[in-house]
Amino acid sequence: MTATTPSAATVQLVADAVTFGYPGRPVLDRLDLVVSAGDRVGLVGENGAGKTTLLRVLAGDVAPTSGEVRRVGTLATVEQELVPQRGATVGTLVESALAAVRHAADELQAAVAAFDHESGDLSALERAVARFEHLAAWDADRRVDEALTRFGAPRDRGRALDGLSVGERYRVRLACRLAERTDLLLLDEPTNHLDAAGIDYLTEQLRDWPGALVIVTHDRALLDAVMTAILDLDPAMDGRPALYGATRYADYRFAKDQMLRRWRARFRAERKRADRLAERLDAAYEGLSDEWRPPKGSNKHRRATGARLHVKAADRLIQRLEADAVEVPVPPPALAFPDLPSIPRPTVDGAVEAPAGSGLLGPLLELRAPRVDGGPGRPRLDLPGVRVDVPPCGRLLVTGPNGSGKSTLLAALSGSVALDRGVRTVAPGVRLGVLAQEGPTEHADAEEERRSAFDAYARHALDLLAAGALDPQQLVPIAALGLLADDDLDRPLRELSVGQRRRFDLACALLAAPHVLILDEPTNHLSVGLVDELTEALRVTSAAVVVATHDRRMRADLADWPELRLD
Repeated sequence: MTATTPSAATVQLVADAVTFGYPGRPVLDRLDLVVSAGDRVGLVGENGAGKTTLLRVLAGDVAPTSGEVRRVGTLATVEQELVPQRGATVGTLVESALAAVRHAADELQAAVAAFDHESGDLSALERAVARFEHLAAWDADRRVDEALTRFGAPRDRGRALDGLSVGERYRVRLACRLAERTDLLLLDEPTNHLDAAGIDYLTEQLRDWPGALVIVTHDRALLDAVMTAILDLDPAMDGRPALYGATRYADYRFAKDQMLRRWRARFRAERKRADRLAERLDAAYEGLSDEWRPPKGSNKHRRATGARLHVKAADRLIQRLEADAVEVPVPPPALAFPDLPSIPRPTVDGAVEAPAGSGLLGPLLELRAPRVDGGPGRPRLDLPGVRVDVPPCGRLLVTGPNGSGKSTLLAALSGSVALDRGVRTVAPGVRLGVLAQEGPTEHADAEEERRSAFDAYARHALDLLAAGALDPQQLVPIAALGLLADDDLDRPLRELSVGQRRRFDLACALLAAPHVLILDEPTNHLSVGLVDELTEALRVTSAAVVVATHDRRMRADLADWPELRLD
């Protein structure tokens, strides 16, 4: 597939029949892509489809198994994770990003100083001026400071990177890359660690980007506002990714949904055809057992001839049915969100659940006047006089800029952080399902990383059972959720992609069939299709739901929920 604009813009990137795979797991198959200056290509697809891998191949960090990648001009990438080098600071990132800008300024200064007005090479001076203006080198430091400020990132250039949070490090690097103004910019989930104001600023910068952009994103509003094309790495029925030229997300979703409907209908039809073939073959060969005999009264010498005719007729049937059959791959699964309970049912002697009669008065979960200190200076959370209560089937949308305490509030609700002031109350028997920004897989030790996803899920269930937070009769099997394919369930956690690990964390939040779901930035690292399905499921589930999100489309979809804004 090819993404191009109908102009004479400079081609910045060409991927020609690029193929790549890990041992036993193909990822990219003969992928073609052309991106010119002014093109803004959004990469979407299910988790594990190869989006991040494709970015790494395009950047030259990973060599394709076959095919070729050609790039023209300067390149910058912003990956999802940044492991800081020892001793690196905010200033280290800034100066590294602006090295080319500084070099262009030095070259122009040297060219001007050495230029001989009578016999000098005017073309060399013009090239130096053009490069200086292309990079807007005179404005580079202001651009960095503005981006750091607008993203809510640390501006102190002496701050050590290893002393910053994951989100702060990401925002610093993103600000530096935007100020760098490269010809080709590759971004992996750039909105994950930004608040609403930061996302708005990023959107403005990307819309005006003079070079070429390739962006992996789950942000549906960003796809709407920025992209000139959407490349979906999920294979269609023919096994190939598809390029959608429509720039509106709704148009892309409509086209893809129509394709999936046709695929699933074709698959069901072929399954029925295969079942009919099996039934007719069974009937055709039934008479060829040791008990087969010609019709009563027939000539016994016709027995062998009749058997041969019977076999030939069955063989002709097989050939005719197989000639009409079409091999249709299994279509991708949809999210099968579990039927979650709204209230805990009373128990008999603490052993078995009795028939329902609500008997529950008041909220399932309540938090009053919470305060969580974060060391010297400003507390992480301080809400004097505020009461947060979550009733059965309740809904709450938590919003606010980065640093306002949204994650701390959700951690206080879930009980994963201690209160320095305030009271937290959980009704008897209430089970919580929690998806934090850093889920179980973020803190897995080496032994856990070696476990398969299925075994790790089972271990999580045993831990909940030991803590009295799981009813074995209401356990939600991970294989029934449609979040991970069967093959992925058998793979070690360490081999799963970032998005697949996020899916696993979501499954862990649903494991105990919770009465209250507490979700912190649930769209992070998930595919756009899954985000659509998850949003719809959260709107209709019987469980109570608390969501904190910067995702603009999700906030719009949940706009009718009660909102708690932190500033």
